[in-house]
Amino acid sequence: MAETVVTSPSKTVVISPDRPFVIIGERINPTGRKKLAAEMLAGDFSRVVNDAKAQVAAGAHILDVNAGMGVANANEVEPEVMVEAIKQVQAVVDVPICIDSSVIPALKAGLAAAWGKPIVNSVTGEASHMEAILPLVAERGAVVIAILNDENGISYDAKDRFAVAKKIVARAASYGIPPEDILIDPLAMPAGAVPGSAKTMFEIVHMVNEELGCNTTCGASNISFGLPNRKTLNAAFVAMAIAAGMTSAITNPLEPEIMMSIKAADALIGHDENCANWITANRPATPAGAEGARRRPRRRPRSRS
Repeated sequence: MAETVVTSPSKTVVISPDRPFVIIGERINPTGRKKLAAEMLAGDFSRVVNDAKAQVAAGAHILDVNAGMGVANANEVEPEVMVEAIKQVQAVVDVPICIDSSVIPALKAGLAAAWGKPIVNSVTGEASHMEAILPLVAERGAVVIAILNDENGISYDAKDRFAVAKKIVARAASYGIPPEDILIDPLAMPAGAVPGSAKTMFEIVHMVNEELGCNTTCGASNISFGLPNRKTLNAAFVAMAIAAGMTSAITNPLEPEIMMSIKAADALIGHDENCANWITANRPATPAGAEGARRRPRRRPRSRS
């Protein structure tokens, strides 16, 4: 089975069908978070630091760092912000980094700032995009997320999307990037807009596992976009994705529903030895002071003469 290895200076994360599901924390992303975007643009990374700490404490194995603030001069601004965000994150937590940007200079700057073996998020099947990003990935020896759209857009047909995956893997090989250093993102399309989108995605995951020797990932919360009770949908989707063979996801570890669903799926599929993690996660909390009360020896009553 393929093993995708991502590292920080002292932590190694292995993404594999034979191992527990890997959680890539999604919270450090100013897209749709106007306050965070304004803070990052102004040089205030306190919220980035707090999000990093909280996600790792909640169980994230890798942190996605995005500096896309939607500014007109992104090529000039985003590289500097990306570097500072990565530095701030690496100063407070020791997990691998996923460098997330559509701006090539920001990816290049992020690769220089990230320690260990990071992930680049992402490359598409567009020829110009592959030519710009794959050499950076190869030179750094990084892992890359491959998103299954190309010059023709995003197909709703699983076979068409899988053809894009094969194209990216073949092009990556020409740069010396092995299949195990590619995470295929089959694209989680919004279920409310694309009926059966999860089923299509799971078909692609199966084809990737069978034919390409790559591991897989996705932006899990995309599946529930525009629908009510998104947390429940996301949790169900992630459990189904694990059963279908997906090995990682970019998601929110601060949502208890997601985390419990992942722990349950790992236990049921055999990736949680003796269900130890599941048992620990569901162990009743000890009431405050109860532990001390149990340990404190009882005093013997004084005898009266």
